[in-house]
Amino acid sequence: MTPGQILAAIVLAMVISAAGTWQVQDWRMGERLAEQAGLHKDDLAAISSAAAARARADQVERLALEQKLSGQDQQHSKELSDAQRNQALLRDRLATADVRLSVLIEDPASGCNLPAAPISFGVVHAARRAQLDPAHAQRIIRITDDGDNAIIALRACQAYVRAIVP
Repeated sequence: MTPGQILAAIVLAMVISAAGTWQVQDWRMGERLAEQAGLHKDDLAAISSAAAARARADQVERLALEQKLSGQDQQHSKELSDAQRNQALLRDRLATADVRLSVLIEDPASGCNLPAAPISFGVVHAARRAQLDPAHAQRIIRITDDGDNAIIALRACQAYVRAIVP
């Protein structure tokens, strides 16, 4: 063998060795990349599963809140309609003179002052009363109607805020 052939054989052996080393490196890197891809896939699956579970929990919580608010809305609507019905009945009774609004009058001559506590029955002994004009009584009833409606609406708003804000 000539020195040129020996040199060519050595170069060829080095090229084959380098190509083999490159193949082994490529194979090892491919394994590592495949392993990392598998781990990444598992991580993505776990994240997706957790996100789906959280979305289901949020949906269940939202549906429960919507049902609670719906029940409260029905309750407040019933309270409002009952109050409006009672107010309409009172206005009708005032209009037909079935009921009269009156006020207690302090009588300085008799020395009898207004009672300190409200009395639950209808007749106040020895107290003078003045009946209100029906038009004035109607205006007073309208004012109290507005107040009752405002109180019911305020309670509904407060219940809504309490339900929304934990």
